[in-house]
Amino acid sequence: MAESSGRTLVTSVLFLDIVGYSKKSVAEQMSMKQVFNESLAKSLKPIAGSERVILDTGDGAAVTFLGNPEDALFSGLMLQHTTELAVRMGINLGPVRVVKDLNGQTNILGDGINVGQRVMSFADPGQLVVSRSFYEVVSRLSDQYDDLFTHIGERKDKHVRAHEIYSVNMTPEALPDFIESTWGDKWAASVGLATRAAKLAEEAASDQPAQVFDSGEHLIVSGASQLSVLIALEELAKTGSKARSPVQKVGNKWITTCDKPAPKGSGCKVEEMGFMRIVTGPTREAVEQQVSELIDDGARLVHDLAEAGGMWTAVCEKNPE
Repeated sequence: MAESSGRTLVTSVLFLDIVGYSKKSVAEQMSMKQVFNESLAKSLKPIAGSERVILDTGDGAAVTFLGNPEDALFSGLMLQHTTELAVRMGINLGPVRVVKDLNGQTNILGDGINVGQRVMSFADPGQLVVSRSFYEVVSRLSDQYDDLFTHIGERKDKHVRAHEIYSVNMTPEALPDFIESTWGDKWAASVGLATRAAKLAEEAASDQPAQVFDSGEHLIVSGASQLSVLIALEELAKTGSKARSPVQKVGNKWITTCDKPAPKGSGCKVEEMGFMRIVTGPTREAVEQQVSELIDDGARLVHDLAEAGGMWTAVCEKNPE
């Protein structure tokens, strides 16, 4: 930065304006600015501080990129697709001077930043537009860049100066792959985008079967994917086990709890009907053992064991908890 001070540079400038900011109360402005600042900081995360200068304009910001001109496009795209605010965005490539203001802080002057503001003023809320100078340089970098831009036409500012304007077109679905293929997986990961490697790892993890843990009173089923947990529940259901809680994501795992299945060889089956649990089994001893376990869990026997058609049956009331 020190070496650039006082020199004329040709840089990219990203000018940003929060729509409707001036009409809000002071409290609302503070809240909007906090959200805006957090979104902007995220969009600039992979770009070194020495390669950018941020100027607070009150109702937005102007960011001058001293390194690669296409870095302005990266930040503009990220901000466009991640902020919850309505923001007008414009990018220009032009001459600026890096100077010190009265407080000794770094400031940016010149036609490059002035035109950036005027280009931004032609954007609709949420739209990212660029000047002809920026388009002509960046669109030549690759076919991927060229396909991003659509020519809008000529617009005149309040000083009757004409500007050729191009809109930037990128769908949210295409953004992660475009960022990774253009700037690399490290840049994509730094702003929270799912990289191809991360997706492959997630797919591989989802193929792993869920694990079942005995917590004492019930079973805990944990897996890397919701599907793996549901498959485990299907297998447990064959042994008489029933889910006790919905399948939910906790951290990076999917988890649920379920009843313990009937002891192997007992042949008992527990069915729920409202607040009641009906226990059936081939022997009185097996049903008594299953009823005993239910009572230990807080259930209450409401209909004593009875035999009919070679099967024993008992009815318990579920634990009200």
